[in-house]
Amino acid sequence: MGSEAEYLEIGLREPVDPEQLRVALDAALSPGLDVLDAVVAGGGSLADRIEASRWRIELPEVDPATVEPAVRAFTAAEEIQVERMTKQGRRTFDSRAAVIGIDVLSPSETPSGAPAVPCAILEVVVRQVTPSVRPDDVLSGLRVVAGLEPPVPPRVTRLAQGTLTAQGEIVDPLDADRDGATIGEH
Repeated sequence: MGSEAEYLEIGLREPVDPEQLRVALDAALSPGLDVLDAVVAGGGSLADRIEASRWRIELPEVDPATVEPAVRAFTAAEEIQVERMTKQGRRTFDSRAAVIGIDVLSPSETPSGAPAVPCAILEVVVRQVTPSVRPDDVLSGLRVVAGLEPPVPPRVTRLAQGTLTAQGEIVDPLDADRDGATIGEH
């Protein structure tokens, strides 16, 4: 599992320049973990600003044509019960209700011209609920309603997380804080 949209909220003892903080944090992290931005947060907690996440789920060795009917069955279902081990033990919950959208993306061409291994790609938007519904829960739901069993582990990447617009778009939770405010204004 990977992510292109992770956020960290930290409290500091004294005001610092956000760019200097970004550089220092970036330098302290392992290669491949990059701090892209730092802003002074306005009111409210970061957790309160994250309503949904968008995920890309790549299913190597799965033909997209096989996934399309499974996705139709998933979206047609009112409820899909799945099980997962949590800190409180094994829980059964609805994996369907949190899913706002699920699409099968068109496969891209193989640039090398080599024979392509099929790879179905799903893009899924999931509302933050309790218990949280993760990409593996969506895959479990696809298995429940359509018997979809990928032969190899999926590649999962979080593409975005944040507030949800009425049109179903996800907005960066720190956009409101990027209005040019300086550290001394908060």
